[in-house]
Amino acid sequence: MTTREDLKTVTTLPLSRRASRILSIGSNPAIRHGLAVATLALVAGCGNVHHVEVGSIPDDYRTRHPIVVTQAETAIDIPVASSEARLTMSSRSRVEEFADRFRNDRIDTIRVMVPYGSANEAAAERVSHDVIKTLQKRKVARHQIMVQPYSAVGDEGATPIRLAYSTLVAKTGPCGRWPEDLSETSENKNYFNFGCASQQNLAAQIADPRDLLGPRGMDPSDAARRTEVIGNYRDGEDTTSDAMDAESDYEW
Repeated sequence: MTTREDLKTVTTLPLSRRASRILSIGSNPAIRHGLAVATLALVAGCGNVHHVEVGSIPDDYRTRHPIVVTQAETAIDIPVASSEARLTMSSRSRVEEFADRFRNDRIDTIRVMVPYGSANEAAAERVSHDVIKTLQKRKVARHQIMVQPYSAVGDEGATPIRLAYSTLVAKTGPCGRWPEDLSETSENKNYFNFGCASQQNLAAQIADPRDLLGPRGMDPSDAARRTEVIGNYRDGEDTTSDAMDAESDYEW
């Protein structure tokens, strides 16, 4: 009769002797069959050496300081003195530059916010008309300009006219955070603020944050150019385009 001690002995033997030991235990075929199956399962478990799981690296600065696309307001303030009736030369140039940025960002609406209740309320109202004319001269349509009042009751200074529009921006979280002691380097990892400035600079260089959300559509192919290239190829002629005058003539 096979005992529990015999089974323990089988599992502790080397694989080369385990099969012979199984055959010598008891005379019951069912017991021998069960022990043989258990042995094969143990051997199969030792054979899976190609499946290795590797965890993600938590020390990546792009994970700590990700670039995100979010909505933000772009605005400028145009100070208005109580004696002014139109934009000054410097203020006009700022409005023109802001109008160009608005058109480049392809936004639908720009807000001209005029103060009321301030000491320069009448002057701000007059200057706002000049602001609208300047925007229109920079090819901003009148239906894109929204005039809104904002409360400035009690203000005695040159309360400004604010120009603003909302758009998408790419940015990261604030830099300069030091949650851990820099002298603790036992894990040989980057410090928390590492890479934040590089991510900030990269986000500031992105002209259109929508490019981070997905690729732009492809333009249709140039049928005329394609026909010309195929014709030159069939005739055995050069299929490259002519070099521009500004292109270098250096012989490689």
